[in-house]
Amino acid sequence: MKKIVALFVALILTLSLITAAFADAQARTLDEIKESGKLVIGVFSDKKPFGYVDEFGEYQGYDVYFARRLAEDLGVALELVSVDAPNRVEYLTSAKVDIILANFTVTPERAEVVDFALPYMKVALGVVSPDAALITSVEDLRGKTLIVSKGTTAETWFTANEPEVNLLKFDTYTETFNALLDGRGDALSTDNTEVLAWAIENPGFTVGVETLGSLDTIAPAVQKGNDTVLAYIDDEIVKLAEEQFFHADYDATLKDVYGDAVDPDNLVVEGGVIE
Repeated sequence: MKKIVALFVALILTLSLITAAFADAQARTLDEIKESGKLVIGVFSDKKPFGYVDEFGEYQGYDVYFARRLAEDLGVALELVSVDAPNRVEYLTSAKVDIILANFTVTPERAEVVDFALPYMKVALGVVSPDAALITSVEDLRGKTLIVSKGTTAETWFTANEPEVNLLKFDTYTETFNALLDGRGDALSTDNTEVLAWAIENPGFTVGVETLGSLDTIAPAVQKGNDTVLAYIDDEIVKLAEEQFFHADYDATLKDVYGDAVDPDNLVVEGGVIE
């Protein structure tokens, strides 16, 4: 019995230490990042054209373009870490990355657990579906199956506002779009910028609902209380407005995808100022 009790106590202590280790995972300050010579940023690897891995195994996209500039201006090397929508917050709270640049929509709930920098993009929700059974309104979705990614604003909005819509949820964007291609759902919802780009590259599908919910913003995020890194990002966003950096980012990473379908000024935010 004493051995069992001792083992139980040891197990409790071990679990406590593990929990404490995760709870005490402190983000690196800006000085610590500079000293290490490396900035670690979490990005998507499967959300083209914002963050994805190309045929040569290289990260590309609108978010990645900005990530490279942040590291360059800080004078350090850049390490990109692949994240999925559901684990973006956890990668910050556990200090696995210094910054999240993964098409992260600012919401009050997320702002309680992470700190958002100034925005660099505007976004709303959109819905894409097959041309043969085009969804053109939320009412069309009631009683049908909508594909969403876990941890996204689409999941949150439909859960709160449209209980009659059946949600089919996946962990990654690749899984969600494959499910739509396979006919496992009637439509798919995520950021309108993403569904517009995807529909252009996939004939037979159309974004029948181009704007849904409120107009939101996309912004970098850091661990709660990491003021030095947050200040660096904000300063960069303000300074980069002088050269219209995010319009250049759009031209380099999004223009070929959207063509004339999107006005850059409806998406791009310069200097953190919403117009």
